[in-house]
Amino acid sequence: MPRRHLRIATLTSAALLMPALSQAQVTLKPDGQWRYLLTAGANFSSGNNDAATVNVAAEGARQTTFDKWTWNAKADRARSNDVDTVERYGLRTQYNRDFSIDWFGFGSGEWQRDRLANIAARYSVATGVGRHIWSDDSGFFDVSGGIGYTHDRYITPTNIAGETRERYGRMELVLSEESSHKLTDSTSLRQKFSLFPDLRESGKYRAVFDVGLTVAMTQTVNLTAGLNYRYDSDPGTNLKKTDAMFVTGVSMRFD
Repeated sequence: MPRRHLRIATLTSAALLMPALSQAQVTLKPDGQWRYLLTAGANFSSGNNDAATVNVAAEGARQTTFDKWTWNAKADRARSNDVDTVERYGLRTQYNRDFSIDWFGFGSGEWQRDRLANIAARYSVATGVGRHIWSDDSGFFDVSGGIGYTHDRYITPTNIAGETRERYGRMELVLSEESSHKLTDSTSLRQKFSLFPDLRESGKYRAVFDVGLTVAMTQTVNLTAGLNYRYDSDPGTNLKKTDAMFVTGVSMRFD
């Protein structure tokens, strides 16, 4: 049975300059079986500009009628004229468990490395509650909120929150909205926006927004396109506050 269908416009995201991730969504079926998705993309050029970009992602999900466990891993590398322009890796997992038809609890963990953003390692854990705004055969829309802890270790000591630091840990609020929309029989849109206000330093926050478009070529193979957008109000000395990346690729489902 579909949950209550409250048609709420979720394009808060569009107001945030349209950022995202080029990744199809792994198949979700409430049968307790693990399903997987692999996505890869690459671009190479030579001559006046020697450049290469490689993006690889893997995702897994297991869903039942009352819970959902997901994980994903990403690696993004780009190089232009012998200079690294992107070197980013990430691993994330989240477990959701319904305690009513509309409400659920969640727990998540994440690891990231972004050398060009001076992040040797970022570890994050979070827990909280969420609400299913709507869910049916065409997709879903969830909102959630909670509390988490993030610890950063820097490649080079940098000025964070008024001090030169090698590492920085803080409690954060965790506010998210996520949706998936089946636009046609072969095309789907996926987006997620998360905001992390720093509870240690007032006015500091991080934001992450991912949007991806998927076109199914066969039951197994998909074409994907999307953008990643990251914002940090205090990234450190001589670093930009925003990072955005456009990615295209091909994904393969293992159902």
